Amino acid sequence: MEKPNTIPWPPIIVICALITGVLLQYIYPLPWLSGVASELAFGLGLLLAAVAITIIISTIKTLSKHSTTVHPTKSASHLVTSGPFSFSRNPIYLANVCLLFAVGLLFGVVWLFITAIAAGFATQKLAIEREEAHLEHRFGRAWRHYRKTARRWI
Repeated sequence: MEKPNTIPWPPIIVICALITGVLLQYIYPLPWLSGVASELAFGLGLLLAAVAITIIISTIKTLSKHSTTVHPTKSASHLVTSGPFSFSRNPIYLANVCLLFAVGLLFGVVWLFITAIAAGFATQKLAIEREEAHLEHRFGRAWRHYRKTARRWI
């Protein structure tokens, strides 16, 4: 297996989830919090967005440090297990789902919580499972050992 995918599914999935959530909120608005609860949700959304962005930046730096690709359509040249990869085998995908939740909290778009979960499921089926097969093929025993030490998501 030379490369995991021919289509860059993760960014497509996240963008579709964001657009779908916003459109559904426009067409069929779901109620949101008010008063202090809304302000707390906004603060939580800011914190979650900051954490997600930090994870993405850290992951890109870690991949760059190990001279391997961040692109979901390219073949991995090294198995990276340090940095964010020590707690998640898919830190960028985890951060993408967190960003969808964060936007939902920031703007009171309840539908984004639902589309974020759907995006996570779609990412796992269309990207993660294929990437894991690619890593198994490329790195064999080292991949199997790493798979036992870090969870797929968190």
